[in-house]
Amino acid sequence: MMHPHTFLARLRNAGVEPGDSNDLRIRKSIMVFAMGLMTAAPMFWLALYWLLGLKLSATLPVALQLVSVVTLVIYIMTGGFRFFQYAQLGLFLFFPFIVQLSMGSFVSASGAVLWGILAPIVAVLVLGPRESTPWFAAHVVMLAICGFVDFQLVGAAATIPRVPPGVSGVFFVLNFATISSIAYFLLHYATRQKQLYQTEFEQTHRLLQIEQEKSERLLLNILPGPIAKRLKQEGDTIVDGFADVTVMFADIVNFTSIAEGLSPKQVFSMLNKVFSGFDELAEKHQLEKIKTIGDAYMVAGGLNSDDGPDYTEKIADMAVDMRAMLANDPAINDMGLQIRVGIGTGPIVAGVVGKKKFIYDLWGDTVNIASRITAEGTPGVIQVDATTYRRLRDRYDFDLPQNIQLRGKGDTDVYRLIGRKSTAPEATGPSSETT
Repeated sequence: MMHPHTFLARLRNAGVEPGDSNDLRIRKSIMVFAMGLMTAAPMFWLALYWLLGLKLSATLPVALQLVSVVTLVIYIMTGGFRFFQYAQLGLFLFFPFIVQLSMGSFVSASGAVLWGILAPIVAVLVLGPRESTPWFAAHVVMLAICGFVDFQLVGAAATIPRVPPGVSGVFFVLNFATISSIAYFLLHYATRQKQLYQTEFEQTHRLLQIEQEKSERLLLNILPGPIAKRLKQEGDTIVDGFADVTVMFADIVNFTSIAEGLSPKQVFSMLNKVFSGFDELAEKHQLEKIKTIGDAYMVAGGLNSDDGPDYTEKIADMAVDMRAMLANDPAINDMGLQIRVGIGTGPIVAGVVGKKKFIYDLWGDTVNIASRITAEGTPGVIQVDATTYRRLRDRYDFDLPQNIQLRGKGDTDVYRLIGRKSTAPEATGPSSETT
């Protein structure tokens, strides 16, 4: 048994369910609205007849109201909208026909059968143009039957009018005016409901667009733009090989000992300020941040087609800017942190790892060299491998090479980058390297 509060709530909403489409919501609202108008009109008409001195029987109006209310209750309790709409359309069509026959001719009934036109009008709105055709045809048949009955009873109608001509004339005007008004208000109501739902749909669409943009921004914060686009379009495993990429690692010197004396919130605040500053530099130099690993920051150039041929120079400029930022900006580095930087250039493999909480990562000997020369560096020093040095030596100043022992590589020459030359030649790409 449905709880009274639930019944009243469904009645207020015209039986609309949360999962209903906008079109179904509109059709339900129109049907209940039309039912209310058509149920109230006969009793109002009966009261007018009585006021004019004609004590017509209330049996038909009361019967209509009872049947209408019963169908409404069944619909609200069961959700059977199909039954409700056809039951109401049947009442809209046949009740005026029965009233017309009970009152006599077209004249005495003031054209009551014309109310039946509301059945096909409502059918157009709730069933659609094609499905409303039989209802219009049925209305025409009702009119023809009433005309035939009038023809057969013309003599009796002329000699014994059941309704005075003046009253009949008044109700002719009222019937035409009211039928026209109801038809207009039904169309107006339907159009208004469509506009409301269209506005709601557009608002929902805008919210979805905002959420989609947020999701895309979040995805772009995790993955490079071209990779994010491919992941959305393809959805398969993404892995690429690159013949030449410059990779940079930067880690904070003595981070563990510094963090021991800080609260978790202070550690987070310190790292967030520093790495946010690095993010801005990566964006400034149009480089791709790959990830942070603890206190280490990884960035690469040459992964995207729009990086241009000078991505190695961009990496070098960013490394110099990172070092300068920590040395000169107390708002970002109020604890006097220092970094060591390692840069390597060469072939790598890149791809998206995992299906959940995925990450875009780089692998290969170039990545290992950049990471290991970073670990072997000293505070404030930018170390590069031989390939990077050969590419940058005409435009940047370097200290004399140093030979260090790298795990898995043995003796390796590394070069300490100082900065750009005061008068540097025009930038060139990888093909300009010489031994």
